[in-house]
Amino acid sequence: MYINAIGYYIPEKRVSNEYYTETMGLTDEWIVQRTGIKTRSRARDDENVNTMSVDAVMNALPSLPYDMNEVDIIISATYSPHDTVGTAAHVVQHKFGIERTKAFTMSSACSSFVNAMEVIEGYFAMGKARKALIVGGDKNTAYNNENDPKAGHLWGDTAVACFFSNERITPQDYEVLDIYTEALGCLGKGPEGIRLRPLDGGLSMPEGKDVFAQACTYIPKNALLLLEKRGYSFDDLSYFIAHQANMRIVKNIANSHHLPEEKVLSNIEELGNTGSASCALLLAQNKDKFKKGDLVCMSVFGGGYSAGACLIKI
Repeated sequence: MYINAIGYYIPEKRVSNEYYTETMGLTDEWIVQRTGIKTRSRARDDENVNTMSVDAVMNALPSLPYDMNEVDIIISATYSPHDTVGTAAHVVQHKFGIERTKAFTMSSACSSFVNAMEVIEGYFAMGKARKALIVGGDKNTAYNNENDPKAGHLWGDTAVACFFSNERITPQDYEVLDIYTEALGCLGKGPEGIRLRPLDGGLSMPEGKDVFAQACTYIPKNALLLLEKRGYSFDDLSYFIAHQANMRIVKNIANSHHLPEEKVLSNIEELGNTGSASCALLLAQNKDKFKKGDLVCMSVFGGGYSAGACLIKI
């Protein structure tokens, strides 16, 4: 399984911590100390998951080595759909005129993108697809409860688009060495840890301490599972990408596994928690930094609970 092209879209607007000082009395120092966030990306009123997904695809197209009509399956990976009927996958299909393809949306909270990768891996293995596209992203601010002092200040809006094939197309393709995902609904606070109930409080995180503890456990655990399966260790990684939920989580993992700062990629300070797009967005943002032969691990943890990791050879 190979990544042929990757692109992204990040809204221009940034919301600073001072906004939450004015609205909720949370100081910049308080927010930075607990989350590492200084600003977060904010989509315009006329932007949503569908429009941002289209923009992310446009960003990826210049490096796509084949015609988009060769795509056999499109998956929108999101938990904040703009429309539950006309999904982002169908909007992308319509916008780019991709005929004779499968298209649907799937959600496993912040793990959605990696879960979508595993679904594509299955379609490839069954011979039901040869090329695929994931559009992952969230407009968290469409659902966010900004009056929630626990989590109202966390969220950012972005989208990412990633094209895959079942065989290498060009020497520049990234090879997906392995993927693993798991549902953790029986763990800790499970489905009550993070919620998105549009008519009942919106997006919230009532069990933040439990989320923190489980993320610190399962993000490195699943990364190590894949590394050891392939005969690697954390020392062999060129770069590590953890879900951008909280900088304290990222630093806890890095310190526990002796990962030097230059190997740990992050964007939460500027963009906030960008949900489903989080890890893949960092992969897209840093593509000019990677060199041939680099080993990159993405590991995610999301509400529900859910988790997963993938190992990529550049």
